[in-house]
Amino acid sequence: MMQREIVLPGTYLGERKGRKVTNCYVEDDKVFSKVLGVLKISEEEISVVPLAGKYFPKVGDRIIGRIEEIEVSGWWVDINSPYRAFLPLGEAVEEFVDVRRVDLSRFYDIDDIIFCKITKVTKNKIIQVSMKDMLARKLFGGITIKITPYKVARVIGKGGSMIEMIKKKTGSEIYVGQN
Repeated sequence: MMQREIVLPGTYLGERKGRKVTNCYVEDDKVFSKVLGVLKISEEEISVVPLAGKYFPKVGDRIIGRIEEIEVSGWWVDINSPYRAFLPLGEAVEEFVDVRRVDLSRFYDIDDIIFCKITKVTKNKIIQVSMKDMLARKLFGGITIKITPYKVARVIGKGGSMIEMIKKKTGSEIYVGQN
């Protein structure tokens, strides 16, 4: 199999040899694709990047989310995934907040758009996000353009070259989430 080759579900990809697998399944140390996508093989991992479908969160990803629901201790965020993420109050604001007296919609309200970072993904797919990242912020105005997760790397370009060129040519501030 060649790197960057498009593979079908069930395609044999090689021997596992202790490597991590993503979007693949293993039978007798043989690795097969679970999805239609582009093959990526390295010394550490065999993975298939899906050509279509939903985003599956990973710790460290910077994403764009929409506030869906406000709880007593934080916010539920739609992250364009089969799973929602939770933004705890302590990961969203620096100051002490008396939740008995303060309406949390003062900080983030339903339908607000945020650029945040995934800090936790459990085995049960409980996802936590944080605003404690230098790039994290509430986004105002503008438009949201959805692209498939597979194309995110192309929009960013090598070393951010493509996104920088788009920013310069359009005079826009652009945020690209992994989702």
